[in-house]
Amino acid sequence: MSFRFIHTADIHLDSPLRSLSLRDPDLGLLIGDATRQALVAIVDLCLEEQVNALVIAGDLYDGDQTSMKTARFLATQMQRLHEAGISVYTIRGNHDALSKITQELVLPPSVKIFGARAEAIEVQHGGLAIAMHGLSFGKPQAPESLLPKFKQPVAGAVNIGIMHTSLVGAPGHDAYAPCNVADLHASGFDYWALGHIHLRTQHLGTKTVVMPGMPQGRDINEAGEKSVSLVTVNDDRSISVEERLTSIAQFERVTVDVKNAREWRDVVTAIEMALDGQRDKTRSDHLVGRLKLVGNTPLAWQLRRDADLLQAEAEQRAQGIGRTWVEKIELAVHPFDETATATTADPLVELGQLMQADVMTSHGFREDVRQMIKDLLDDLPPESRKFAGNSETEFETFIDELMIQSGDDIIARLKSPGRETQ
Repeated sequence: MSFRFIHTADIHLDSPLRSLSLRDPDLGLLIGDATRQALVAIVDLCLEEQVNALVIAGDLYDGDQTSMKTARFLATQMQRLHEAGISVYTIRGNHDALSKITQELVLPPSVKIFGARAEAIEVQHGGLAIAMHGLSFGKPQAPESLLPKFKQPVAGAVNIGIMHTSLVGAPGHDAYAPCNVADLHASGFDYWALGHIHLRTQHLGTKTVVMPGMPQGRDINEAGEKSVSLVTVNDDRSISVEERLTSIAQFERVTVDVKNAREWRDVVTAIEMALDGQRDKTRSDHLVGRLKLVGNTPLAWQLRRDADLLQAEAEQRAQGIGRTWVEKIELAVHPFDETATATTADPLVELGQLMQADVMTSHGFREDVRQMIKDLLDDLPPESRKFAGNSETEFETFIDELMIQSGDDIIARLKSPGRETQ
């Protein structure tokens, strides 16, 4: 008789989304509730597949949670599993270590929360002996590998290890309990249920090592489908892994080419077609798109000047498609003037060229912009600094794009004293 379990991590239950809520309250409500709905989807999947266990490899919570609504919601979902005879094995990650609820909430006896000292829980399932190993973060920081602290594999059992780790590191993730994948394969454990890195990865080797990613993205930096792993330990002790979709709202970057746009309606049509195409490819219930308009068009300045109107138009088209949202519009468009000649050049075009050639490229101006952005980053919390990149190279690229767009924005505001009729 096979032993089956769902492996997930990094749910970040009730993760705050204040900035998104401010831009669009309805979208904020959808995304703000999406982590809860993802957990419901996970529990539903456990019940539908009649699995034996749910494994949560850390960061069930987002941090120092104090809301009893969150506690009651979690208890309700765990009770559903308990009544179905499904065990839950979970550890605390770097975010859970801060949570008061994790330490105080009374959950059904079928829920095992591993502590800061390694434990191994042995389970007999038909002819299979299963050993669940777990070790939680005792503190938010874990600068050293936790692997040496795990108990030795149980002889004769299928050994499953649950660990929250950054492995050897990943872009956008701080180092937590770092370890080498090769060491996990050589540890004697049959399956490693990992957590912490939000991108799904199965690390090939002699054993099965899976980072399931998060089951629900929270912003554009966590774009794409999100899922969990359905793991089957077969009678012959072989292990198979299936990916199952869980994301309620799916963030996607959507490129809109407007190089052929000559009128405002052309741009809006291009946006609608791009959103419609992405909606067809999106399996999650909701699509949340960040649009990036690209191409040279005589409407470039008008698009920058009337960005608020463009946002409203895009949101209306998204609403018409259904279950589709526009999170933000980025403009990477550049102007050209089809009527300009050597003798009848637009003076504002010449001004823009002068700004790009002289002002924007001057060392002093660039240094002023760089320092201004660095000062801004110092004033922001760490989780809000990603917009400027995750490396020095990405930061310099961000500065380049910011300077180009700033010049275009200035010209857009000078181009016409009033808005043109659409």
